[in-house]
Amino acid sequence: METVQKKAFVIHAVPHADEPAIAAAPALKAVPLIIDEEKKERKRLQTIRALRLLAAVLIFVGWEVFTRVGLMDPYFWSSPGAILKTTWTQMTEGKLLGDIAYTSSATILGFIFGTLCGALLGLSFWWSRTYAGVSEPYLIILNAMPKLALAPVLVILLGIGFFSKVALAFSMTVVVSALSAYSGVKSVDPDMEKLMYSLGAKRRQVFTKVVVPWSMPWIISSLRINIALALAGAIVGEFIASRQGVGRMIMYAGTILDINLVWVGVVVLSVLSMVMYWGVVILEKWLAKGLTKQ
Repeated sequence: METVQKKAFVIHAVPHADEPAIAAAPALKAVPLIIDEEKKERKRLQTIRALRLLAAVLIFVGWEVFTRVGLMDPYFWSSPGAILKTTWTQMTEGKLLGDIAYTSSATILGFIFGTLCGALLGLSFWWSRTYAGVSEPYLIILNAMPKLALAPVLVILLGIGFFSKVALAFSMTVVVSALSAYSGVKSVDPDMEKLMYSLGAKRRQVFTKVVVPWSMPWIISSLRINIALALAGAIVGEFIASRQGVGRMIMYAGTILDINLVWVGVVVLSVLSMVMYWGVVILEKWLAKGLTKQ
């Protein structure tokens, strides 16, 4: 539970040496000055949001002005006005909404399955130190290996359809989740385990009541990284071969030298990544809140 820390300052009247009448006056009562820290924090957050919005407006206005006056080449950099016009055309006459749904679905599915399977794999190492010791170096190798290099192989194996994109997003997230969960498992307090065993708990109960809750902060901390990795995997799969998706749209726009459409794809991916990131932030807060109630 969040607590609001309040500080009180007491102001006293200090008589001046050259003013005997004031010095002889009765002492004034102390007046407490209360500073509302919660209100101060809300005001600070409002200021940050306003400055963020102002920075975004300045960036887009400057971009538009610089391209109009010729300081930036509009052929290569396009302009916010042209991007908005192309976006509206693609939404009303093209397949932009379908491409966004396609890329989002592949990213979210790969993120969910990769995070769950990786977390279960990392938690399973608690059951056997031998199993964990044998598996750990291979996980480290898989984490260091550029998994995007496997994209052509996965596309060949699974085809150019939707599931190859999900598989790429899955491959990008599963190892990170497994290593995060394993870090949580290794940090479990052994005295807590001994206490549970001394109270008659079985191994399964120790796992569910101690190991899993203890490792959850490590698993939760990997979510923000995983959503970005999942989106990168889905986009790379669409770059290689796909019938739909924002990545396919960008590749197609590049082949026909439609710079405005390329920038539409870039802007859409930026907005999509921000929406997914804030969605994961909300999920983290919900999971952390549920964890504190246990």
